[in-house]
Amino acid sequence: MKINLYSFFKALAVLFLLIIAASLFINPQKYVFACFKGFSLWAQCVLPSLFPFMIISLLFIKTGLANQACRPFKKLFKPYNLPEAFAVCFIISLCSGYPAGSRVVSEYYNSGQINKNQSQAVACICSTCSPLFIVGTVGVKMFNDGSVGLLIYGAHILSVLIIGLIYCKTQKNQAVTTAPLPVKPSNNILYDCFYDATIAVCLSGAFIAFFSCSAQIIIDSNLLLPLQKLLSLIFDKQIASSLLFGLIEVTCGCNAAAATLSPLSMPVCGFLITFGGGSILAQQLCYIASAKVKPAAFILIKFIQGALCFIILLPFI
Repeated sequence: MKINLYSFFKALAVLFLLIIAASLFINPQKYVFACFKGFSLWAQCVLPSLFPFMIISLLFIKTGLANQACRPFKKLFKPYNLPEAFAVCFIISLCSGYPAGSRVVSEYYNSGQINKNQSQAVACICSTCSPLFIVGTVGVKMFNDGSVGLLIYGAHILSVLIIGLIYCKTQKNQAVTTAPLPVKPSNNILYDCFYDATIAVCLSGAFIAFFSCSAQIIIDSNLLLPLQKLLSLIFDKQIASSLLFGLIEVTCGCNAAAATLSPLSMPVCGFLITFGGGSILAQQLCYIASAKVKPAAFILIKFIQGALCFIILLPFI
């Protein structure tokens, strides 16, 4: 009998949501606190590092300065054999982090400057974490050492670019010769930038809180017990636990890994940040779905990028 994969995963999603709802009903005190903990971590660590950069990047985009500022980088990205829009998408992703890059990729695809064959590569490369989060939040706040954040950031960007280049070399990408993305006129650019940044940052907090709560329920319900057992064979119990948590919600996972004081905590954080975990991946897929990006291929490439980041950081432990 033929199994419909879509129906199968849809049934799994329904089952997952029912388990989340039942757990909240049975033990509201514990899991409401887990949700609050996610919001608290977002307010203390993510909001201060993400919001200012989001405002700056949106001002660059809406005023048209982004296209001009990225012109010197277009030759640098020539080996990727991607359209000119790629340079703008990558620089914005590099500065603003998740999910700004995915949002811009979607805009360029809808404007016809990135075609369907190119959108997969562009989406995977323009999927980076902001330097303020990695250096300021993970490095300074979690590890109490900014140099750790700088190492993770360098390995993170390097792994994304290397795997992205390998992927591009295996694909047939024909350049698109359309004009730069036109800037839509606005009567109140400042208001638009602050409004869009506020919505994006609040959505980020909502994703973190939901996935933080979900991660606790999943772990308590032993839904990922086989994976947990497998990770325990490779890593010690604390690192395995933080890695499992981070696969669902990256901020909480990094915080847990840093708290272990294990030598492997830095490479683990590098992997989690580069891969993204369920929360970050879901945010990005919400945007790049309109760019016809294949979710399975996107997640696989992000996992490979994360694995390379882990390997790059190993000599520094």
